[in-house]
Amino acid sequence: MNGFIETLTKFLTYLSTNYDEVLAETWTHTQLVGLAIIISIAIGVPLGIYLSTNEQLAETVIQITSVIMTIPSIALFGIMIPILSTIGQGIGFVPALIALVLYSQLPIVRNTYVAISNVDPNIKDAAIGIGMTPMQRLLKVEIPNAMPLIMAGVRQATVLNIGIGAIAAYIGSGGLGSLINQGIVRSNTNLILAGAVFVSILAIIADLILKYIQNRYTAKGVKN
Repeated sequence: MNGFIETLTKFLTYLSTNYDEVLAETWTHTQLVGLAIIISIAIGVPLGIYLSTNEQLAETVIQITSVIMTIPSIALFGIMIPILSTIGQGIGFVPALIALVLYSQLPIVRNTYVAISNVDPNIKDAAIGIGMTPMQRLLKVEIPNAMPLIMAGVRQATVLNIGIGAIAAYIGSGGLGSLINQGIVRSNTNLILAGAVFVSILAIIADLILKYIQNRYTAKGVKN
């Protein structure tokens, strides 16, 4: 018990004297993951919607994204170094961003595809019956009804990327993983704890924000 209190005291002392560095790395981590999720949504949601109209292609695309998800993150970073080195971006922010976008595709594409595909056919027929165009049906009927499952995929991808983003520090992307990496090299528990604790806090805050957005933009009838 005394050891725990001593460790906690040292950690809080470290935070009070190095909060500027920790906050700077937290902001870098947030920028990396935030940009990756925005790009992933811009790619994954339209792709998932399109796949709901093409069952054969859907199976192939989801299998490819599943295979990408199984590649260990450190290996994927390693694969990208020689490829992106040809354009002078072998290490740093760009390869980390691309890797996070790739890892996000499975939960976002799969959930969007499943959500749109499983909208109640009676609701679709009713929308057709009142003369809605395909785009109106998509925006006013199908997406609102599919919103909970689509957002579940986005939330899963976000939390996943916050964790994987810490590993991206090994290729120079910066962020909270840098604190963990430095802590391991220096055998400094305070650095490791700072990185780990703030990664967890960031994941919890991001999930709560996305949950709020999900509730805010889900129709009352769907929530009930």
